[in-house]
Amino acid sequence: MAKSDDLVKYITQQVVTYIDTPTEVRKQHRQERRTIRNSTPWTVRWFGLLPLSIKVWREQKRKKQPTPD
Repeated sequence: MAKSDDLVKYITQQVVTYIDTPTEVRKQHRQERRTIRNSTPWTVRWFGLLPLSIKVWREQKRKKQPTPD
């Protein structure tokens, strides 16, 4: 039962802090999150750094291949 009590306490704290913050501050915070989200590529947001690491690995592999004579 202690876990559910802690959860209810946490949720009520979050709701109270949300209600206590002024509307302009909430809008500004939301706008900042949108600009951060839009500045990162969708591949990084969806898959993390895995696509970047694969891209770097492929480029290094291409550079190491010998050129045909």
